[in-house]
Amino acid sequence: MNNEYAIQKRRLGKTEIEITPIGLGVMQFAGGKGMFKMMFPDIPQEQKNLIIKTALDGGINWFDTAELYGRGRSERSLVEALKSLEVPDSEVIIGTKWFPMLRTARSIGQTIDKRLFYLDGYTIDLHMVHQPMGLSSRENEMDAMADLVDAGKIRFVGVSNFGPESMRRSHAALEKRGLPLAVNQVEYSLLRRNIETNGLLDTARELGVTIVAWGPLASGILSGKFHDPEVLAQAPTFRRRRLEPLLNRTPPLISILQEIAEKYQATAAQVALNWLIHFHGESVVAIPGASKVHQAQEAAAAMQFKLSSDEMERLDQVSREIQ
Repeated sequence: MNNEYAIQKRRLGKTEIEITPIGLGVMQFAGGKGMFKMMFPDIPQEQKNLIIKTALDGGINWFDTAELYGRGRSERSLVEALKSLEVPDSEVIIGTKWFPMLRTARSIGQTIDKRLFYLDGYTIDLHMVHQPMGLSSRENEMDAMADLVDAGKIRFVGVSNFGPESMRRSHAALEKRGLPLAVNQVEYSLLRRNIETNGLLDTARELGVTIVAWGPLASGILSGKFHDPEVLAQAPTFRRRRLEPLLNRTPPLISILQEIAEKYQATAAQVALNWLIHFHGESVVAIPGASKVHQAQEAAAAMQFKLSSDEMERLDQVSREIQ
């Protein structure tokens, strides 16, 4: 790959944690059972081990999971992989999430021991409220999270899918406890850019909160592979229905991604990820998922080059034209 350079770690919000610009989401590790059966296949643990090894070998140092992802199935699979590789706790950063639906803030303290059980000795470096849909106020949720920090059960606190106002309230509540709001994990990609216009990105920058982009490849559409009807037909029904509405308006963007990719001996997906982690300076990091080894390898390698300002501006313009 051309223009290779050393991967530069970034601070996670205003914490002392340092992460690579790209982490790995392991929601797919919950596949094959329950609600995730329709979304992802069952991945053998041996393959999960190799996916994690490939990510680590590529320089990735952090992993994102959640209670919702199989009620511990994703968390346990991640830890089994790390233990099989004899990776020390000190060498990885792990983020997980509490799911708030039909729950009050009290549930945060009541369920943390399950998270610790499934993570089996690995530190919860970042614990997030998964959605802004709990039965308690933002302030009560952040107080419950801060209590876990004080108890030494987690290191730092984040949120996910919060809008600007909820993020600001969460930040203020934690600030009263002497803690930073580390991250807001939201959907963001070249095809989903509303955080740039609804005040969320600006608010995050003002508060020093890192934006963690989930869905950075828009369910894989930015790889360009699903524009092939044969590949699209093989996708699970749930995923295909999400992809189909995007196929007609994305060819101009895919064409430019592929053109730029040739210059760097990269892929369209890697160019899309590279744009995401550089266009806004160090404000945005990304967590692509991987159900196959080559996807983890591709994600890690997206950090090994940097697009030029002109290339990023070109992608920005075309992306805006098809929103």
